[in-house]
Amino acid sequence: MMPLIARRAQARWRAVTLGAALVAALVCGGCTGNDTATDGHAPARPARSATIRVPGEAATINAALDRAHPGDLVLVSPGVYHESVRVRTDRVVLRGTDRNRVVIDGQGRRSNGIVVTAAGVSVENLTVANHLLNGVLVTGMSGADGGLARGSDGYQHLDPARFPPLDGFRVRYVTAHANGLYGIYAFNARNGVIERNHASGSADSGLYVGQCKPCNVLVQDNIADHNAIGYEGTNASGPVWVLRNRFTRNRVGMTIDTDYQEAHVPQTGGVIAGNLVADNNAPDTPEQADGGFGIGIGIAGGQHNTLRRNRVSGNSRAGIVLTSHEDVPPLGNRLEDNTLSDNGVDISYQASTRAPGEGNCLHGNTLRRTLPDDLTRTAPCPGGNSRSAAAAPPTRTAPPPAGVAFLDVTPPPAQPQLPDAANAPAEPALHLPGDVDPDRVPLPAPDLLAARPRQGGTAR
Repeated sequence: MMPLIARRAQARWRAVTLGAALVAALVCGGCTGNDTATDGHAPARPARSATIRVPGEAATINAALDRAHPGDLVLVSPGVYHESVRVRTDRVVLRGTDRNRVVIDGQGRRSNGIVVTAAGVSVENLTVANHLLNGVLVTGMSGADGGLARGSDGYQHLDPARFPPLDGFRVRYVTAHANGLYGIYAFNARNGVIERNHASGSADSGLYVGQCKPCNVLVQDNIADHNAIGYEGTNASGPVWVLRNRFTRNRVGMTIDTDYQEAHVPQTGGVIAGNLVADNNAPDTPEQADGGFGIGIGIAGGQHNTLRRNRVSGNSRAGIVLTSHEDVPPLGNRLEDNTLSDNGVDISYQASTRAPGEGNCLHGNTLRRTLPDDLTRTAPCPGGNSRSAAAAPPTRTAPPPAGVAFLDVTPPPAQPQLPDAANAPAEPALHLPGDVDPDRVPLPAPDLLAARPRQGGTAR
């Protein structure tokens, strides 16, 4: 089997190279000529929060954000906005009045749609499309001058001690389409919620949570389709909850992995429950360097994760794959009460001899075939498998089909609106994610969120 995250390294190198070429855009917020300069320091908070309307009271989104105080609402009217938006003031809410008609368009030449480097910010009810890197980036990797920290070179990592994680964020009712790296990207950020978004056409992953421990992040009720990968959780350690999402028609549905290019090795303690992960073998998706194809859920070097009551179907290579990453073994992962069907193989255990796993267990899953064939017997819950248990031998598969350029992926249809977006008061991202009870999340129906994707219908 081709390593699940080998292509991440190559994609990251491409991103770092591209990011270096676009560093001016990253620091100056797009340099469109319409942005108002700011020293990055929020003014003193007024007696009461205000609503700043774009373009009625400020010509650009950045101009409105420059005026905003903590607790203010920046409310954006329908239009196409050609600016890279920077949110540097704590507890601001950035909201579109119409999710489908407020569009931040990178035109295939700007780096990021929205970059959030302040705490407690909520981004909601708008579209970000056609950016070379990310649709929405939420990160604590921001220097005192407001610029973004440079990427890892494989030896020197982005240091969360030097750059503390951003504390508190929300991204909801956002459509992220045709972005060259990630659609919605939370990196070195904690205490947040990513919900009711639609991500498509991402050349890496539609949704990404990375480098946080503990994260305390909830990812729920999202759709990710027609991406290279639907969702990635890299070095994102518990609590992280991924609940009731639809990951369909990507090249790979979702991955939970460890990666030495980020801090907090190894990844541990995620809960993946009630998701539909189906038909992840779509050729009309961005092709990734040396990347996987036809896999529903991949765990590479992930440890002590729980996969429970997920419906995993129609993935041509494998439904669920557990494997090692370099010298990091898969340890203590629990696969319980999942329903798997019509996959090339339902569950494949492929830990390496260099990093043999143990304690991985299966219980109550509905399935037909595993590799090795006796996996349900050798890896029962609660004890799981031993280090000496056999793993499936490497298998040769046909090369994945050629993909399409991310800018050429067909846009999704109109998506549901945040209720009463034009009038609802601002709700900064405080005290999140609140109470989360994955035990109450049921097995999803095959039509979970089926009315919202570009291609409706029922998964198998």
